[in-house]
Amino acid sequence: MSALDRKVPSAAVRGPHAVAAMLFGLVWISCVWFGSYALNPNTATRLFAAITLVERGDARIDRYQSLTIDKAQFGQGDARHYYMDKAPGMTLMALPAVWGVDRLTGTEASDQIIDIANPRLTAFLRARLSVAVASTAAILTAFAAVLLLDLGTGITGSPAAGLFAALGYAMGSIAWGWSTSLFGHAPVAALLLIATWAIWRGTAGATEEARGRYPVMAGLTLGWAVAIEYQSALSGVAIGVWALWRTRRFAARARWRIYGVTLVSAAAAFVPVVVYNVIAFGTPFMLGYQGVVGFDGMNQGVFGLTYPKPAILWEILFGLRRGLVWVSPVLLVGVVGLVGMIRRPDTRDMGWLAVAVIVVVVSINASYYYWDGGASIGPRHSVPAIPFLAIGLAPFWASLRGPRLRQAAIGLLALSMVINLVIASTDIFAPEALAAPAWTRNFVGLFLAGKLQTLPNLFFGWGAWFGFALYLDIALPLLALIVWQTRRAERALSE
Repeated sequence: MSALDRKVPSAAVRGPHAVAAMLFGLVWISCVWFGSYALNPNTATRLFAAITLVERGDARIDRYQSLTIDKAQFGQGDARHYYMDKAPGMTLMALPAVWGVDRLTGTEASDQIIDIANPRLTAFLRARLSVAVASTAAILTAFAAVLLLDLGTGITGSPAAGLFAALGYAMGSIAWGWSTSLFGHAPVAALLLIATWAIWRGTAGATEEARGRYPVMAGLTLGWAVAIEYQSALSGVAIGVWALWRTRRFAARARWRIYGVTLVSAAAAFVPVVVYNVIAFGTPFMLGYQGVVGFDGMNQGVFGLTYPKPAILWEILFGLRRGLVWVSPVLLVGVVGLVGMIRRPDTRDMGWLAVAVIVVVVSINASYYYWDGGASIGPRHSVPAIPFLAIGLAPFWASLRGPRLRQAAIGLLALSMVINLVIASTDIFAPEALAAPAWTRNFVGLFLAGKLQTLPNLFFGWGAWFGFALYLDIALPLLALIVWQTRRAERALSE
């Protein structure tokens, strides 16, 4: 009997707490252990803005603008100044890390020679980037993985199904690699999933419906996702419509209380963006994107967004250069699981929500002039769709009958995890012209040559392979313990 055949009410079975705690640790350390290039223009512009806010109280990056092509320019002559050209969410999240490392080390950017070839500057930025990632992207991805474990367990009645989905999302996809840097894609993916879990859990029964933490959680995460990437508001609309559907039978007073709390929480989450805009531009009604330098494609449509192109959709999903299927193959069976969810009355609404968010995210990516993300492994702009594909992994696993099918599914997950271990441990940035960069550059050019980026070799000068082996010494036993505890929980439910 498959797990889906069990008569388990939605959300009645929770993800095992011991598994959740260990899974959080595994995902967090996996994101923190591997570094990325601190002077990548997209990362650097966010760091520079965080540094100037902490050390000078303003958002101008004039002193550093020569080090990044990702910048905004406003004014002319002596009144010309440069700013970060991104939504400020990730920069604002990095402020505590920059402040803390400054105080701990007693160094500031004013002590550095601003030269891209200066190794001291690289080390200065790397330290702040690593702490910022550990306290932002890594935590969000790890937390989202834990909630996906709970969601997958709840909709199938199977902890193993929940774990399959959580590992597929956090370690079997490029969400892993993009959680090692200060890009906004992986944090937005996590925040959208957290909001989805909060709405699902908060509408699971009378006891949960009375708890105010769920609408607060949904509002804060949706609002902060927009603070990180403005276009995530469209995914937020899809999630909001789904929330209206989930609460349609609530008493009117309860509905309006939930809606009010959620909206107020979302607005509160967006307040720091308004404050940043006032500090940077003197008005809340200006965006860094309005002054983008050197990217003429941003003048097409709305900041580079026009309409989805079918050829680009194909490249995003299946193209050798950026195709998601080649770097996260386990997500293919997530599609099968989503179809199964839509066919079942008790999971149909969540299945359609997942499809809606995936369509929104991928369509935005296919509408963007710079759809390929420049130097990128996989379609980085489509990362927010990954956790919604991964939701389908849980019912897919639960529908499998017989050990051979499950062994094949485990093999596909293991392949995806190995691919993304190679990506995370080497480089998430690849030259734009490379075909199949995960193979030609990450595996052949970097991994086999021992050109790895681990904490021990980046910060302590230890051998790269030693740092990699040390990670495996931590991660593999922890993963084995997670699997063992999950099997125990699975057997307990079946007795």
